[in-house]
Amino acid sequence: MSEHHHGHGGHSHHGGHAHGGHGHSHAPQNFGHAFAIGISLNIIYVVLEAVFGVFTGSLALLADAGHNLSDVLGLVLAWGAIWLAAKPPGGSRTYGFKRAPILASLANAIILIVAVGAISWEAIGRFFEPEPIETGVVIWVALAGVLVNGFTAWLFASGRKSDLNIRGAYLHMAADAGVTVGVIIAAIVIGWTGWTWIDPAVSLVIGLVILIGTWGLLRDSVRLAMDTVPAGIDIDKVRRHIEGAEGVEEVHDLHIWALSTTETALTAHIVCAEGHAKSLLATLPDELHDTFEIGHATLQMETADTAENCRLRPSEIV
Repeated sequence: MSEHHHGHGGHSHHGGHAHGGHGHSHAPQNFGHAFAIGISLNIIYVVLEAVFGVFTGSLALLADAGHNLSDVLGLVLAWGAIWLAAKPPGGSRTYGFKRAPILASLANAIILIVAVGAISWEAIGRFFEPEPIETGVVIWVALAGVLVNGFTAWLFASGRKSDLNIRGAYLHMAADAGVTVGVIIAAIVIGWTGWTWIDPAVSLVIGLVILIGTWGLLRDSVRLAMDTVPAGIDIDKVRRHIEGAEGVEEVHDLHIWALSTTETALTAHIVCAEGHAKSLLATLPDELHDTFEIGHATLQMETADTAENCRLRPSEIV
């Protein structure tokens, strides 16, 4: 999964704000409307669910309204993070707010897991104290929910591979559409049979499905927040590529990490033969961008003599 390094900000190490800024604003240009429509539709649906939940005495609808409210917060969080990431760096924030979408993805995953915990807790309680359900009203309101969540998920579907934050929004909406389909199936079966235990049983299954889907998002978000090498980039291949360049004698202090959900950075100390530093600086950054989609490459060139005094050179190389 190479969700987080498929950016368009790859050349921002070559130019100023104008050039680098193009990549940072790529996601909001494409998905600003998706966020605005998704948030608006979900707010309307939350109000609808809450009103019908009160009138029908359906705890299921009220609980789902609360869950959908967490979706609205998740979407606002993701949109705000992408907007922040587009702001140019300045002052003490030399990277700007590029890390904001990673933190938003992490928060989104945590919100989803908390929502699953709340659904499961409610479901377990209902096994012991079944409650009558207004199945007819629940089915119609839930059908509206499937349309709202399904349509919102579709708005984000095209960006789910290119940005972890967009993927979080997509997963959130797709999971909700699944939850609501489950609610409809449960309501239909309960209407036929009167088996109230089906409602909590379906809720637990849906919770498990959301948890499985969210686990990947949580894992990837934590990886990026911890400055791990992004999935989809093999650090050994990158090292071999640099070592294979003409004039390179040794590579040390190699680091690769995600600047944002769409941009990857690299720093390395390169010991090179006399006279090769200029040509390596001219070619390696572009090669790293084109081959590995690493856009921010910072390379420190050293000669054999200066490398001996390099504080960051492992002693076993010497």
